[in-house]
Parts: sequence; structure tokens; C-alpha cells
Amino acid sequence: MIHTFSGETISFDIIYKNRTTMGIYIDLYGNVEVQVPKGTSEEFVFQLLEEKWTLIQQRIKEMKDRTAGHKERVYDQGGSFLYLGNAISILISQDTDIKKDKVVLEGNKLHIYVKDHDEERIKQALKRFYYQQCKAFVERRIQFYQSNFKVKPRSIRISDNKSNWGTCDSMRQLTFNWKLAMAPLEVIDYVVVHEMCHMVHLNHDRSFWRLVGKILPDYEQRENWLALSSWKMIV
Repeated sequence: MIHTFSGETISFDIIYKNRTTMGIYIDLYGNVEVQVPKGTSEEFVFQLLEEKWTLIQQRIKEMKDRTAGHKERVYDQGGSFLYLGNAISILISQDTDIKKDKVVLEGNKLHIYVKDHDEERIKQALKRFYYQQCKAFVERRIQFYQSNFKVKPRSIRISDNKSNWGTCDSMRQLTFNWKLAMAPLEVIDYVVVHEMCHMVHLNHDRSFWRLVGKILPDYEQRENWLALSSWKMIV
């Protein structure tokens, strides 16, 4: 859907949800998503966009500027990817005898073993590595923070959600973005605690943020790292 205001046009998606407020979300590449309560008219959506028009345009430009020139990755010797907040160089070994492509953290390098020196194979091997690492980190950190909660997650899964770092539904099913393995451990902790707090307070009311702040008093700094650095977290 598109909307034109003050001589400028914005393309956006409308997502209807069981919620009481309207929210505007802009991803790493400047794509706009408007989440609204079911039954909300398009006129109200347009009004919300116009009220926030200047901020939206600034945010779109900011995100596009950040990602400009960073979408092309080097899947060869000398390339590097984030791991726990640090840029780690990759080392590639071709081995036609291995059963499955894999990535192993060896010292300060990500050693990638592939049957063929092919960019897509390397990319997929890296994704599998980050999925596995994210699952391990998240499960350990949930266990670490569990003493702060009387309820437990019913399930924990890792996904390729492009709009959220984590989610918690009404069944206490927690889902986390695999790219979190690229963030520092304290940032992973923030997302873990954030979603665990949703097991108690499903929305973002004052009680929710009080609980987050009680467990992680510096959560805003951790949240800020994601806002400033998430554009680097790509494979």
C-alpha cells in the first residue's frame, strides 16, 4: 500500500492484530509496517502516518544510509562476520570428502568446511552455525534468568523472523531471531529477559518495563546497541 503526503510517498504494509494501539515499525532496509487493531480503517492509518511523517522519513533515510554498501558480503578468505558482537574473519577449506558443510569456531576465526567453494554453500553453512549458536545461547540464558520468574516458557524456538528479535505469545512460546548470535552476550540477555517478561505482561505497559528494569537496570543501553548496530547483523 502507498500513501502520499507533502509531496512524498511512502510504501507500507498494514498488519491487523489483536491489539489496542497502533504502531509503526521500520526494518533494517527502510521497509515500513503499520500494526493496528482489527477493524481499524485505512483513514486512521493514513492519519497516523501523517502525524509521524517527518520522523518516518528520517528513520527510513537513516536505515537506508546505514545499510548502503553493506549488503554485499565477502564469502571468501578475508571476509568477516559478527559473532557475539565481534567481527570474526572467515577461513574456508574445501573438502570433497566431508559429509556436510559446517562452520567451526577456531580461535579468532570461523573455519568453514565446504564440499565446493561456492558462495551459496558458504552462506547456508554460516546460517546453520548461527542457528545452532543462537539456540545454545538462548537456552542457557533463559535458564540463568529463570529464578526471576514463577512461570516457565512452554517452548523455545529459533526462527528467521525479519521484523522481530524475539516474540512471546499467550501460550508462553518464545521465539528468537537466529541473528542474535551476532550480538554481544549482554544484548542477547536483554532480548531473552524482554521476552521472558512477556510471559508475565504480554503487552508493553508500565508494569512490563518495570519488570525488565528490575532485572536489567541498564536495559536501554543494551536495546540501543541493537538500534545502532543491527544493520551489521547480516549473512
